[in-house]
Amino acid sequence: MLKGKRLTALMGLCVTMALQAAAQDASRAPAQVQAQAPPRVQGPVATSRAQMPPPNAVTVDGSEAMFTTMCALLAAGFESNVSSDNWTAFRAQMRERLRQQQGPAVDAVRQFYRQHELRDPGATLSRYLWFGLVSGPAPAFQPILRRDELPPDVIALSGFSELLSSYYQEQEIGNLWQQVQPIYNREIQRLHEPLTHIVFTSTGYLREILDPFGSRRFTIVVEPLVGRITNVRNFGDHYALVLSGAEDVPVDVVRHAFLHFMLDPLPLMYPHVVAVKRPLYDTAAKAPRLLGDLKDDFPSYFAECTVRAVGLRMKRMSPGEREAALSRDDEDGYVLVRPLVTALAGFEKSEPSMRRYFPDLVRSIDEKAEAKRLTGMHFVPADETQTDDAAVELVARQKRALPTTVPNDAEVIAALTEGERQIAAKNSRAAEASFQKVLTKYPDQPRAWFGMGVVAYLNHDAARAKEVFGRLTTGEHAAASDPRVLAWSHVYLARIYDYEGNSSVAKAEYESALAVQGGPEEARQAAQEELAASANEKPVAQP
Repeated sequence: MLKGKRLTALMGLCVTMALQAAAQDASRAPAQVQAQAPPRVQGPVATSRAQMPPPNAVTVDGSEAMFTTMCALLAAGFESNVSSDNWTAFRAQMRERLRQQQGPAVDAVRQFYRQHELRDPGATLSRYLWFGLVSGPAPAFQPILRRDELPPDVIALSGFSELLSSYYQEQEIGNLWQQVQPIYNREIQRLHEPLTHIVFTSTGYLREILDPFGSRRFTIVVEPLVGRITNVRNFGDHYALVLSGAEDVPVDVVRHAFLHFMLDPLPLMYPHVVAVKRPLYDTAAKAPRLLGDLKDDFPSYFAECTVRAVGLRMKRMSPGEREAALSRDDEDGYVLVRPLVTALAGFEKSEPSMRRYFPDLVRSIDEKAEAKRLTGMHFVPADETQTDDAAVELVARQKRALPTTVPNDAEVIAALTEGERQIAAKNSRAAEASFQKVLTKYPDQPRAWFGMGVVAYLNHDAARAKEVFGRLTTGEHAAASDPRVLAWSHVYLARIYDYEGNSSVAKAEYESALAVQGGPEEARQAAQEELAASANEKPVAQP
């Protein structure tokens, strides 16, 4: 049996980390909204980088790869027939200079551009923006991602890296990049204040603290040659927003993108909780104006509605203005924004961070009442003029592989959700009944087994907990198709072995948790912290 002072702490971790739905302890002191460190403002010049603070999750910088890509694009003829009357002087002058370039590498780039030009200039630009964002440093410009991770737009430009490398060297773009540094540094510095305000107010509202050493990154790339078009991209945990500069910063769009960075992971962290609202999405997916990539991606849809709802709560507006915005969202298919805006009032009065409160936020949506409301919903036809501010951003998402172990069975999803709720309430008996209900119908369901392991852990039954978590980590029943269950099962096994004094086995389990491909960042952090702590502890003799 597990007992002793360490178990008390582990029980708390069990609830908050295992199923990500912990109830807050009533005796906990009020959560503080902590100020975030200012975004890291990076200048491309070495002298300014020498004064930079430690790594930050949010950065503003120029990109030599993006600059070179845009130089090649303009030299090849992109926007050659567009009037530059409303352009910045820098962009207009650079286009004329680049159009005059001559040489074998320039000719090769121009031929490549003609062969890959799309009818829609925006789609053409999108391809090259993707390329610039995922390209490594000069002069090779090789992708920083594996081929299976590359966006389709980049794969469509196969062979461009080699052409760009030759162009970079032939036209001495490296020297040109150094010459334009004063312009880029000035824009970067001017963006610092508005971005700091956005980060500070957004993280403050969500009561979240950014991890400067985590794997997730939000980067604003300053590139005046792109023009006054805001482009938002995310590939995996890396979010990037391309801006032309600090003049007329689209604050709402930048905030919207940053909120995506903060909130996108939550529907994936709590799939059982979100899944109960799926019938509402099935209705919303029929809306003609709903973005195409959201029509078959429920987690991204839920994240989009959450972002819009938070944005409305943060924005100063009259009741009439808010109602107008909610009506537009309803008509465009974002029907969950309205109930989420209402639910956020409860979050604002609570103490936990959004990451911890999110399950309660979702559960507060009355799906029956919303389904009834949607029966009379009028979705706007696709050909009507769109006035939604959030739609001015060009968003491209790299879809994540979602866990496939939860069956498409409403009864089972409800039971898993109820089991999670009962664990959060530390009602192990009720939780066990819910998970057993799932296992009766699906004997090998890994998330239900994981719940049973947590129940055993809560009941101080180390032998049973080791049996269940061992089943999920090795053998024919291992949760190989559910990285979250697999990673956390290794972590909990490690904690039990660590408590029992078997440090070598515990270390192996923590290392196994770190090795799980696609495992949650929270499990990785827990394993890393435990390994670091054990490395600093002296062995204690067991009685």
